[in-house]
Amino acid sequence: MLRKLKNLKVLITAGPTREYLDPVRFISNESTGKMGYAIADFLHKNGAEVTLISGPVSINSTMPAKNIIQVKTANEMFEACKTYFDTTDVAIFSAAVSDYRPKFKSDCKIKKTSEVSMVEFVKNVDLAYEFGKVKNRNQISIGFALETNNVIENATKKLKTKCFDAVVINSPKKGEGFGFDTNKIAILKKEGDIKFFSLKSKKEVAIDIVNELVEIV
Repeated sequence: MLRKLKNLKVLITAGPTREYLDPVRFISNESTGKMGYAIADFLHKNGAEVTLISGPVSINSTMPAKNIIQVKTANEMFEACKTYFDTTDVAIFSAAVSDYRPKFKSDCKIKKTSEVSMVEFVKNVDLAYEFGKVKNRNQISIGFALETNNVIENATKKLKTKCFDAVVINSPKKGEGFGFDTNKIAILKKEGDIKFFSLKSKKEVAIDIVNELVEIV
């Protein structure tokens, strides 16, 4: 089955984004990028042509450096994806992209004062939603949903609104997602089928995800 991956063009986003308040301070999240990198490495080893758009992480990849595009902010990740999406067979949106960014970024370091400071935020572009609007009938897209409540309902909504072919559901529970080498997932497909998996290493989870992808391709 993995022969289907030979020369398949895959775009993957991974890691967090940073939204800057000033040149030295930013808002981000706890994503390490390990899951996205594990998927990218496994696909690359099995013959896929992988482009990895990565937020700031500390990971050594087996992929050639030329295949990894380093970005920081959500807007930078969006612009990088636009370069490759049209020629992509499969897009896997595993990055934890910040939903909001500060409305104003100071050019200088913000000094501490005794007064309470307020920060106004604006929405970032929703990468998966925007690319879901323009994907063609031959393209496959897979998203991730980290949910704390109404898990299946929220994942189903995300699958439909973003035109995903499948959604990988995980949680922020200890050992199951951000910051750990293990993950516990379920995969929901657009036909409504859902498959649950046990807690595994992220490298093993990457194999499970790719095996499900192969069934869709």
